[in-house]
Amino acid sequence: MQEKKTSLFDNGLIWFGAAVSIAEIMTGAYFAPLGFGKGLAAILIGHVIGCVVFYLAGVIGGESGKSAMEAGKQSFGQKGGLLFCVLNVIQLLGWTAIMIYDGASSANGIWSAGIPFWCILIGALIIVWVAVGVRRMGALNTVAGAFLFLLTVVLSVLIFTKGTFHRAAGELLSFGAAIELAAAMPLSWLPLVSDYTREAADPKKASLVSALVYGVVSCWMYVIGMGAAIYTSETAIAEIMLKVGLGVWGLVIVVFSTVMTTYLDAYSAGMSSEAVSVRISAKWAGIATAVIGCAVAMLFSLENITGFLYFIGSVFAPMAAVQIADHFILKNKGSGAFNAPNLLSWVLGFGIYRYLMTLDICVGNTLPDILITIAVCVALNRLMARRA
Repeated sequence: MQEKKTSLFDNGLIWFGAAVSIAEIMTGAYFAPLGFGKGLAAILIGHVIGCVVFYLAGVIGGESGKSAMEAGKQSFGQKGGLLFCVLNVIQLLGWTAIMIYDGASSANGIWSAGIPFWCILIGALIIVWVAVGVRRMGALNTVAGAFLFLLTVVLSVLIFTKGTFHRAAGELLSFGAAIELAAAMPLSWLPLVSDYTREAADPKKASLVSALVYGVVSCWMYVIGMGAAIYTSETAIAEIMLKVGLGVWGLVIVVFSTVMTTYLDAYSAGMSSEAVSVRISAKWAGIATAVIGCAVAMLFSLENITGFLYFIGSVFAPMAAVQIADHFILKNKGSGAFNAPNLLSWVLGFGIYRYLMTLDICVGNTLPDILITIAVCVALNRLMARRA
């Protein structure tokens, strides 16, 4: 019996839920010292860069019909691909813990029941989402997504109509660093996107819809965070919700936006674990990720995530660049053999990204790093082919 494929609407809904995120709102607050106009420009430019790569990564996985990490093995070989599977599992464990911590802290600021209580509640809901599975979540995701959409519209209106302009304090980002911080969020989804586009009836269109929906809604979340910092002088999401008078509805936004984003992390951690070893069940590994993330969130303070975002960019931007070069330029169909030129290109791309972080580049680090890594990858592969 043929498995049911996801529609364009299903894929758009998945990435709408991913973008409606407390972490994205909180990250948007960092842009406030730039001022609204300049901050908005950095948010838009960064998301265009990140979402173009997001789209291409979705096409690569969607056309191959493989999960993100299995698609990675086409470019790096079975053994080389395992490195990225492990790095992705670590990233997703980190994201799961961060998202549960942010959601629990924000929920506790609205209704003080204790952070452990909220961690356990959010973790339990994530486990339910993972256990049910992507293809069976259509109706529930539709209802939850529509509800979150309405509440987020209300939050936006309240911030920008009820708030009063304040000169935002805080450390002033350079424009290039702000672009990078905006690009980093869509880049963090690169190792996950084809876990969902491969389930689509039309992978190319699904990749485009996913990138557009995620990009638009993510920009919206960043603007909410930046606007809240400017117009309410608050950066803590709980205080923002209380100040604009959302109360219990703010609590609903916090809990369900956290669950709808974080279950994608846990689900894809399971998919990456299965790519490491076929003996691992993707569903049970996803559930284990939610449990471990919940425990970490209860034990540690996970406040500032900017360093984590830059690390993700330095790992997965050059990885995506190699895959783009391999799939679209070199037309490599993937034999599964170890590919030394591609792995060396990634190592060089990682080093170049970390070096670019020491410079103040007006377009951020991601775009130049990806372009340089693609050029290096193509040159190394053609050089090796000539020698062979």
